[in-house]
Amino acid sequence: MEKIRDKSMNIVAENVIKMKELFPEVFCEDKIDFEKLKEVLGEYTEDKEERYSFNWKGKSKSIRLAQTPSIGTLRPCKEESKNWNNTNNLYIEGDNLEVLKLLQKSYNSKVKMIYIDPPYNTGNDFVYPDDFKDNIKNYLEITGQVDSEGRKLGTNSEVSGRYHTDWLNMMYPRLKLARNLLSDDGIIFISIDDNEVENLKGICNEIFGKIILSLACQL
Repeated sequence: MEKIRDKSMNIVAENVIKMKELFPEVFCEDKIDFEKLKEVLGEYTEDKEERYSFNWKGKSKSIRLAQTPSIGTLRPCKEESKNWNNTNNLYIEGDNLEVLKLLQKSYNSKVKMIYIDPPYNTGNDFVYPDDFKDNIKNYLEITGQVDSEGRKLGTNSEVSGRYHTDWLNMMYPRLKLARNLLSDDGIIFISIDDNEVENLKGICNEIFGKIILSLACQL
């Protein structure tokens, strides 16, 4: 079993390294010259004002959130584990965004299959402010996601003006990080119902490229 590193990868720095490998000529004093990058890309560049794009309020923040290193660490629970020294299996408990960040170094481009069952956004199933300033337990209590006994609380009411936006901002960084983990021949399965299936298609097309979704409906 490969050891998981307890600190998350600096995704921005890794992306810069990849850019340098692909286009060393667009760098000047370790900064990207975007005019040179446009020249290199040639006909593949486009006027932002004229193109169609899939946008919502908070998208830029969601992208930055996926790139921000985690402040958390993974701690072993040997007393709750079985056959600790020899097992090839891992079970991780924690906020999925933070855990996905912590998995980046050890499992980048190595995961064959991912299955996720996110909130279907039916109006009463999640609140995700994603603003960690304290340990996970206190954070969840302070933001009203759980009560003092750890039971999940919170709603995303359909009357809210940010009903779909909040869901998009929750999903985007998690899917972005999940994409980094997938191997070249990896596959991801996502269960969803008709509340957000179109938005899910939009996110997945942007992150994974054009895809085919098989809808697993909530009954």
